[in-house]
Amino acid sequence: MSRENCRGSGKQNCRRTEKLHIVAIRVEAVESSGSCLVSELKKRYNMKLDEFLGKEKNSMAGLGTLINIAAIIAGGLIGLLGGKLISSRFQETLISAIGVCVLFVGIGGAVQEMMTVSGGKLASGGTMMVIVSFAAGSLIGEWIDLEKRIVQFGEWLKQKTGNSREKMFVDGFVTASLTVCIGAMAVVGAIQDGIAGDHSTLVLKAILDMLIICVMTASMGKGCIFSAIPVGIFQGVITLLARLIQPLMTEQALSNLSLTGSMLIFCVGVNLIWENKLKVANMFQTIVIAVVCAFIGLN
Repeated sequence: MSRENCRGSGKQNCRRTEKLHIVAIRVEAVESSGSCLVSELKKRYNMKLDEFLGKEKNSMAGLGTLINIAAIIAGGLIGLLGGKLISSRFQETLISAIGVCVLFVGIGGAVQEMMTVSGGKLASGGTMMVIVSFAAGSLIGEWIDLEKRIVQFGEWLKQKTGNSREKMFVDGFVTASLTVCIGAMAVVGAIQDGIAGDHSTLVLKAILDMLIICVMTASMGKGCIFSAIPVGIFQGVITLLARLIQPLMTEQALSNLSLTGSMLIFCVGVNLIWENKLKVANMFQTIVIAVVCAFIGLN
């Protein structure tokens, strides 16, 4: 608005208009200098926005395993408090109930991978792979005697943590460790976490593990809480080696891993109900053999 027009519209309106012009000029100057600053920063550091976001995402690798560890500890502490409120008779019933649930989780996963509908008929597959994987994996496991080493580590933890009076400490530690370590979610989630910083699968696993460990700790004691250690080591190593492992995780390899992992979970359920009839830890190498079978065409 010109000064001549201002005279006709009043001094107060004229002053407001002048102030608005000044503010507009300052805003344009700030926007101009801001865009110049951003352009200069991009040129100076040669960094695109998507590259920056990519670096930020990769810097979060390993977070999924840390969340999983925290969830196991939290679930264990909640279960520990709940376990003090129920008698030993109810704890034994709870162990049997957990065993039945674990059995059917294993059965469900195995059936899902083995059974397919072809031509309107139900067909099964993977029989030879399962036999070879379990036979070879169990022989290797018995030779290494992984079960004994895990039990020894459990005994060491029992003494070092001042839980020597806990009768079920080692059993709880071994059973809980196998339950939360075995399965495709642990392997696939750790690979995603290591390569892309995508911890969504491990967060879902963490929620499931928290519930499982909560119930197990209530019935089997403090040892279950320390299953966070094997989970951290197992998933942490896979996360570190993710780029090397990723090419091996083909669709068939994941299917084999899921099938054998589900069968091992079934074996954990058997031990919960019938008190350690199977050396599940010595069968753990089965999942490795199952992946190898995918590449040699044995299905």
